[in-house]
This record gives sequence, C-alpha cells and structure tokens, in this order.
Amino acid sequence: MMQPLPSPPAAPPEPRARHLARLVLFVFLLTFIVSRVLVFLIMARLMPDLYLHMRGTHVHHLNYGIFGLCGVGAWLLFAPPRGRMRSLCAVLYAIGLALTFDEFGMWLHLGGDYWQRASFDAVTVVAAALGLLAFAPAPRDWRFKHVLATVVVGLALAAFGTLFVRTLQRHDVPERLHQLEEAAPQ
Repeated sequence: MMQPLPSPPAAPPEPRARHLARLVLFVFLLTFIVSRVLVFLIMARLMPDLYLHMRGTHVHHLNYGIFGLCGVGAWLLFAPPRGRMRSLCAVLYAIGLALTFDEFGMWLHLGGDYWQRASFDAVTVVAAALGLLAFAPAPRDWRFKHVLATVVVGLALAAFGTLFVRTLQRHDVPERLHQLEEAAPQ
C-alpha cells in the first residue's frame, strides 16, 4: 500500500485588510512624528544636518515619499505580494504616504516653508481616513450607535482643531517656527 505524499507546509495566512489598515495607520503616524521631530532638531541645531543636498539644492523628504509610493505601486502591479510580504508592502506604503503628506503644503506652495498649516491638515485628514479603514465597521453593518459615535467624534475633532488654531495664534508659535526655519542649515 502506498503512503500518501506529505502535504507541503502551509503558507502563512494572508493578513486581513483591517490588520493591514491598522499597520498602515500606526506606521504613518510614527513616521510623521519622527520626521517632524528630526526636522525640528536639525533646524534647532540640536543634531547634525541629515538633509540631502544635491548641487546646493535641499532634497525634501516628500521626494523620498513619492519615490517610495512609486516603488510600492509598481510592486503591487507587477509582483503582488503574498503573506508577510503584504505587511512589508503596507509598512513601505505608510512610510511613503507620511513623508509625502508631511510636506503637503509644498504641493500647493513650492516656495513655502516647512511649517505650512496645509501639511498638518493633510496629515490629520489622511490619519482620520486610515483610522476609519482600520477600526470602523463596514457601512452595511452600521447601527445608530455608529452614526452617533461618528457625529460625536467629528464634533470633538472640530472643537479640538478650533482650539488648537486659537492656541497657536495666541502664543505666537508660528512666528517662532518661521524664525527657527530661517536660522536652520540650508
């Protein structure tokens, strides 16, 4: 009697969409925070200038993000990852997304400074969208409590945003950040 051939080892399970969305959200926020802290420390001359300069031109980190997003897009189109490689793809996507949207204001005003409000707003909106993908139930599963929670969170975010803007205006923080940027390594 012939013995059956051993079955091949099981492939690692595919990460679920919600797991990937949570991973993207976490890495996106972490990358944004780290990039802002590093820029602040470099501009304040508390750490060495890590900026890439090519023939006197400062290459902004949004360019790294654009190239990263292009690479991830090509990977997804031409060699779609499976298993754990999908998680790596999600991490690389999140890093590219954060680096690009961190300097979103420069999309609108190429000569503008790093601390443009548009960049902060863009990161907030992207993070909120990623948060919904990561944690909200599918729309077909929404109940009244989900709609109510969405309205309450939306109002809370609007109130927070309003208070945040007023605080920045009162304490002259934007002017100090502009002065810091002008004195930073070019």
